Amino acid sequence: MTRSPQSSGGLSRRGLLGAAGAAGLGISFMGRSAFAAGDLAGRKLVVIVCRGGMDGLSVSPPVGDPDYAGLRRGIAIPAEQALRLDDTFGLHPALASTHALAMKGQARIVPAMASPDRARSHFEAQDVLETGAAGVYSTDSGWLNRAVQAMSPGRRVEALSVGATAPLILRGKAQTGSWSPGPAGEGSPRLPGLLTDLYAGDPLLAPAFAKGLDTEAMAQTASMSTMQTEGGMSGQAAGGVQSLIRQGQTAARGIGETVAGFMTQPRGPQIVAMSAEGFDTHANQGAAQGQLANRLLYLDALVDGLRTGLGPEWANTVVVCATEFGRTARINGTGGTDHGTGSTALLMGGSLKPGGIVGDWPTLKANALFEGRDTAPTVDSRALFKGLLGDHMGIDRATLDSRVFPDSASVAPVTGLV
Repeated sequence: MTRSPQSSGGLSRRGLLGAAGAAGLGISFMGRSAFAAGDLAGRKLVVIVCRGGMDGLSVSPPVGDPDYAGLRRGIAIPAEQALRLDDTFGLHPALASTHALAMKGQARIVPAMASPDRARSHFEAQDVLETGAAGVYSTDSGWLNRAVQAMSPGRRVEALSVGATAPLILRGKAQTGSWSPGPAGEGSPRLPGLLTDLYAGDPLLAPAFAKGLDTEAMAQTASMSTMQTEGGMSGQAAGGVQSLIRQGQTAARGIGETVAGFMTQPRGPQIVAMSAEGFDTHANQGAAQGQLANRLLYLDALVDGLRTGLGPEWANTVVVCATEFGRTARINGTGGTDHGTGSTALLMGGSLKPGGIVGDWPTLKANALFEGRDTAPTVDSRALFKGLLGDHMGIDRATLDSRVFPDSASVAPVTGLV
């Protein structure tokens, strides 16, 4: 498909491809779909899949829940350090930009959300989250791609995937664009979790691999201990860690700003799917600081880059961050948490209506935990996504129930968010 150059200083498709190629980036825009014109034309939706099982009880710590600190012990976010949202919930201290948005009425939490699948396998849970199906491996297309297909005639829509490969959530018949900030590394932080699932049914390899992970975690802890002095980490070690964290934040913010730049171009994408990796915190999870905090700093910077890069278009945008499952309510023996069920989804954007938490909070009482171990889900992920696609992107309920999320008529959308 060809396009003429844009006027008034706009960037043509050829110019955009050339600029990306000069920067060593790969980008392609591969077609268009159409849907309803009108006041929905400027609406934008960004979906960030947080892979690995993001710990909702740290993302939005329920510091006002009387059972939280006892279950979490050493990894509980101290109440005085949580960025308070209300009498029950705060945000992790690493989510400072997200908290600033919340104070403006532009960020909300869904503290007990899960997909309809209750498996604690990364493979299965991510499949259900991204396909939007009721069961695992039911379809090979993603719900966001089917949403692009379903948009009503009369309005053009572009969709963009960010990363080395298109995430499942945006794969399907509708043509989409892609952009990668660089190749995927072999040392992916997601790999240990995937291998754990792969070996789960093997009586020999499963315990051996788990023991290997524990040994590695203890070695990392010992290594960090040797870098500490009586007053804390040595200046050289602390400086090195902080430098790496700052580099990660800068890279994330730059990715967000670049994606936002694409979205603000004439004929730029209105739908974007991207991934944030590394949330499988079985060991050394940390509380206000540590492994998880560093991943949340990255996520916070990514969203802040989107916000600043979009400029006035932020007012037309919703960003949703969701994960395949949460983590256990109790800390485990290696200072981390294991695969769980309910987790927190984050909603941000200038299009959001101000409000409190989305959904009910089940509490962390022993008799309220799912299977005696996890945060009990009160919001079906499909209900949240339906609400955003209906109210923000204009897709009708019948289409959502049958085409975008097949056989989901019994799942009512969460409405009133935008």
